Amino acid sequence: MTKQPVRITKSPRSSSEIDYRRTISAICVAREFDMDAVQEILRYHGFELDPDGTNFDPMAVVHARGVSNGDIFVFPYGTVVSWSVPADTLETLATKQLIRAAENPHIDRMEVEDLEFVTDESRDTSYMKGNIVVLGTKKQESENDRRDTTFAQVAFSSGLARSPKLAVLETSLMDYFQGSKTMVDWLERGLQDKLSSNLVLKKTGELLSLRAQLNHYSDITDHLPDMFWDSESNLENYYNQIGAEMDVRSRISILNRKIDYAHETVSVLREMTTERHSTRLEWIIIVLIAVEVVFELRRVYKEEWGEKAD
Repeated sequence: MTKQPVRITKSPRSSSEIDYRRTISAICVAREFDMDAVQEILRYHGFELDPDGTNFDPMAVVHARGVSNGDIFVFPYGTVVSWSVPADTLETLATKQLIRAAENPHIDRMEVEDLEFVTDESRDTSYMKGNIVVLGTKKQESENDRRDTTFAQVAFSSGLARSPKLAVLETSLMDYFQGSKTMVDWLERGLQDKLSSNLVLKKTGELLSLRAQLNHYSDITDHLPDMFWDSESNLENYYNQIGAEMDVRSRISILNRKIDYAHETVSVLREMTTERHSTRLEWIIIVLIAVEVVFELRRVYKEEWGEKAD
């Protein structure tokens, strides 16, 4: 049986649990990052940006390296990936420092995923062996050129970064369904009068927000991020390998199906509240017409009796 990747949610990790020197960690702490602010924060804390001259668009990924020689990759959809960085250092960086560049942070619902990696000095290319990343470092060792190694790290990091992001959305969708269960129970028990248009609109907004978070960043849902289009073909292979290991495609598909189902449910609720509102308006109009008829009859009655009295 293939060993599954380690997923740790919310709770802090003990540095004794894992050898950080052979660990790739991905942590999602926000809906998105302001990438300009991310670069400013990293520079302020002494990180070297794009240390190997890969020249990736900093709006797509920011690569930084600290004094400990560990690598940090920051992605715009709120995820930070580290290689050979202690767990507590990564958590501090993400939740205390980079969080200042976050839009809609969710530290209380952060998700963390870890994978093991090893290096192979005899290989030019990298690959995945089970759930372990094997990083080919032949050129780095023989020519002291880290560019190829860093390209591979970016590809693996980009693939892994999607997983904790999806985990956050999966948890949010479960919370959404839990919150909507009460409304469905009301319908089942014939208590639809308890449904209010404000509540249904709130649930509709929450659902649209979830769908937007899943589909807003094409790097999460696309088969290959734009930043790899002009790169060597191996990067696509690395990206797809780690995506397959984390079941990213199937998880995206399941999320979209669940969101479709939730949309159908909230549409029914919205139609019911709209119909009930329309019915209420119709009754108000009927009552107003009836009142107007009564007043008109009263006027006619008074006129007729007034003429007879004269």
